[in-house]
Amino acid sequence: MVAVPEALTAIPGLRTAAQLREPGPDVLTVLPELARLLPGGGLRRGSTVAVRGARSLVLALLAAATRNGSWAAVAALPDLGLAAAAELGVDLERVALVPNPGTELVAVLSALVDGFDLVVLGPASVSPQTARRLADRVRNRGTVLLTAGAWPGADLELKVSGRRWHGLTQDGHGHLRARDVVATSRGRGAAARSSSVGLLLPGPEGTVTGGGPRERRLVEVAG
Repeated sequence: MVAVPEALTAIPGLRTAAQLREPGPDVLTVLPELARLLPGGGLRRGSTVAVRGARSLVLALLAAATRNGSWAAVAALPDLGLAAAAELGVDLERVALVPNPGTELVAVLSALVDGFDLVVLGPASVSPQTARRLADRVRNRGTVLLTAGAWPGADLELKVSGRRWHGLTQDGHGHLRARDVVATSRGRGAAARSSSVGLLLPGPEGTVTGGGPRERRLVEVAG
């Protein structure tokens, strides 16, 4: 059993295993635009999800859950853009930050898994053995672990590709308004068959929107 580091006990929303409330739904809700990417239409408790290619997608996955009362923790992302997270719909009052866990990364991550509904981990290198131990803890606690980058043995991997910014005119003037991407999911079990959706991430208002006629009205600029 890993002891909770003293510095974490002051984080709002952190609970030890003994303090966990009654189990919630088996699946945490996500924004409707993202539901098609996930088995069951949401984030399954006890699962690890690796997100590659866009940190904004990691943040977007927190939006609906935090607005519906779930607590989230973000570790090892010292340059996290809180304004962007808020625009994507994240309830910042339900997010705790551990920007630099340092050499105590595994202990910190274990404690966060014990106390939060969702845990986001920035780019980090862990051995397959450590990843398996943490995945077991995630599964036992009913937490969702989202990693910004590859994760050994992840239950589901989301990959963002086909990025294209919109908003500039052909002569290079104007303001970037939205980014067109393709998000693809693939995993194990019910997620073995890949699924792809087109998104504006972010959309013109900073939020996530589905691809469609709206994106065709924007001037396309590759990059």
